[in-house]
Amino acid sequence: MELNTLRAGTFKARVLVLEDDDFTRTMLSENLRSTGFIVESAANVSQALDLLLQFEPNAVLVDLNLGSGPNGSDFLIRVDRDFPWIGQVALSSHASPELATGVSGRLPQSTIYLVKSELESTSLLKKSIEKSIESADNSKQTVSLSSENTITLTPNQAEILWLMAQGLSNAGIAEHRRTTLRAAEALVQRTVHALGIESDSLTNSRVMAVSLWHQGKIVVR
Repeated sequence: MELNTLRAGTFKARVLVLEDDDFTRTMLSENLRSTGFIVESAANVSQALDLLLQFEPNAVLVDLNLGSGPNGSDFLIRVDRDFPWIGQVALSSHASPELATGVSGRLPQSTIYLVKSELESTSLLKKSIEKSIESADNSKQTVSLSSENTITLTPNQAEILWLMAQGLSNAGIAEHRRTTLRAAEALVQRTVHALGIESDSLTNSRVMAVSLWHQGKIVVR
């Protein structure tokens, strides 16, 4: 399907929105309908999988963090495996998917990744969905739309930050990684240093690190 066909208005693409927050799901669905898409929505992966067969979408718009249960990356991997002709757009508060799903979480190569704070207009969302459909029709080209105003961490550092954000202590991190407490402490210190956080008696460097994680300013390379 050619992208100019979508923009010419001769075809109305169907978009499945997967978002667990009721307000956000409604807002995204209404915004997409206002731009000409046909939209169905789901609050969890189970509902979304049912709609894949019933609704037959041309693209899916998926929040990566869906609370307890399967997350958005699990759903996108399933779509990529079983419905490779469907365009995929992921939404997250974080600049890298590893920080939203854990370093073990991976997205299909063709997924367009959008940071929620950068969605200044519906037109960007519309353009991304159209691009995802075009990419799915053209050997699933990789497209990336993310902020340049970010802090870069290595995969190991990103995993440490993610574990800190889950509330694990240094001892908990050591147990999770099956390493010594001393090694975990060193990894935490290096991660905090990589974030540009200086330790002093007036601030909690761990809290500041997790705050950066929540702000979505971390990318992984």
